[in-house]
Amino acid sequence: MLELIQITNDPALARRCDALDGLRLFVDLERLGKAERQAGRNTFISVHGIEDVGRIKQVLRRSQLMVRVNPLNPGTAAEVDAVVAGGADLIMLPMFTRAAELREFSAIVAGRLPIVPLLETGAALECLEDWIATPGLVEVFVGLNDLHLSLGYRFMFEPLALGLVDRVAEAAQRQGLRFGFGGIARVDEGLLPGRDVLAEHLRLGSGSVILSRTFHRGDETESFEDAVARLRSAEKELAHRSQAQVDADAARIAGVIRRIAAGSAA
Repeated sequence: MLELIQITNDPALARRCDALDGLRLFVDLERLGKAERQAGRNTFISVHGIEDVGRIKQVLRRSQLMVRVNPLNPGTAAEVDAVVAGGADLIMLPMFTRAAELREFSAIVAGRLPIVPLLETGAALECLEDWIATPGLVEVFVGLNDLHLSLGYRFMFEPLALGLVDRVAEAAQRQGLRFGFGGIARVDEGLLPGRDVLAEHLRLGSGSVILSRTFHRGDETESFEDAVARLRSAEKELAHRSQAQVDADAARIAGVIRRIAAGSAA
């Protein structure tokens, strides 16, 4: 079962997620450089604070809590201490570019929490083999939004169509690490529909995906729980494809991504 990651600092939503199978909660503390990096784009920048770590952890009974901290900086040690004290189960480092940064972060964490490196820079992708064996890693997550910007692409799923995500998946799996990537919309929504994104997760052996900000919304057409149930139903259907069907879907989806990217250029 693919683990669905919900970003929130709302204890009520966290409780609803905790009642479902295969959900992970995510408190997002990243601020440094994010507004400048994503200026002019319709992207989400959270307003979570360190106090939210304990608030969300307190309501969870089954789900794990992951916390994304800021990129490595002089305040990282204090931030990590606070995240550990708040009860997080996993800690994520964003926007690293060199193996030395991840090793320094690993030394700061010092085994207190499993580490999830967020691969979202072209430089980190280039030196993948240099950092994949860093002590303390448990999962590698590919952040497609910032990665496609770093690489100069037009559409966030282009690294998927170009085989770059395949490369990360293979490296993580060789190292015995879990692997996840990107975000996912509801089954039949999104420029690249959720069903197609899900198909690629299953093809690559992914273990996790972040639910897009449109996945949980206050409309009356479909509840959050029903939307998750439909995603799970599609997951079961896609898991029964033959290898020929998996390959055909991958080729079709790559074509869809290329057409969207070409349209973005126009």
